[in-house]
Amino acid sequence: MVFIDTHIHLDADEFNPDLPDVIGKACSQGVKLMLVPNVDRNTASRVIEICNSYPGICFPMMGVHPTSVKEDFEEELAEAEGLLKKSNFIAIGEIGIDLYWDKTFYREQEKAFVYQMNLARELSLPVVIHSRKSLDEILQIIKKEHLQDIPGVFHCFPGSVEQARKVISMGYKLGIGGVITFKNASLADVVKETAIENLVLETDAPWLAPVPFRGKRNEPSYITIIAQKIAEIKGITLDEVAEITTQTAMELFPKIRGKSN
Repeated sequence: MVFIDTHIHLDADEFNPDLPDVIGKACSQGVKLMLVPNVDRNTASRVIEICNSYPGICFPMMGVHPTSVKEDFEEELAEAEGLLKKSNFIAIGEIGIDLYWDKTFYREQEKAFVYQMNLARELSLPVVIHSRKSLDEILQIIKKEHLQDIPGVFHCFPGSVEQARKVISMGYKLGIGGVITFKNASLADVVKETAIENLVLETDAPWLAPVPFRGKRNEPSYITIIAQKIAEIKGITLDEVAEITTQTAMELFPKIRGKSN
């Protein structure tokens, strides 16, 4: 049984004391591949360093997170693009729009998102989209700018069943993490009504740990808890969840194909 954690911030300070143990524990529980998104120029070197230290296990993405989009966003984009064109990244991410923390730079976030989506098209890379409190806005931008042909995933999917259908109709996948285990989580309805072929697993660690670890540091080994909850909701086996979500992730991120054995 092989799992893929399609979104984990291994560069976060929370993992500094015991990163080798965290990765080793995950691998021992079947989480054989871990995909590491970038946030901004302050995290890029650490993301690359970690993935170079664990070849065939950890795979880097490159992008500018929406909460890092400020007055100097064009400089951030230039650095990310420079790295993308000289190194081997599996995706452009984490990109998107965040209207939860601060709406001050919404227009800049929109420009940065469109720019990075077009860059993904140019480089034939999938995208990993952050859409906290901005899902409808992002869908409107994708339609307006004719960006539907770019494959990707809506990370930590935050929406309703209706919104999930819109996302999937545009060709995107849904990233499902620890929130699925929270009491009264509406995400359970989304998973129930969505074909499992449209789902990929993620932790977003070190944040959003699943029950019974909610409020503590999240880890990639907890993917199995997320997968088990999906199996219960869908009425299928854990093996089936692993097989189908791993195949979907391999298709979505072609640069990791053949790396799970």
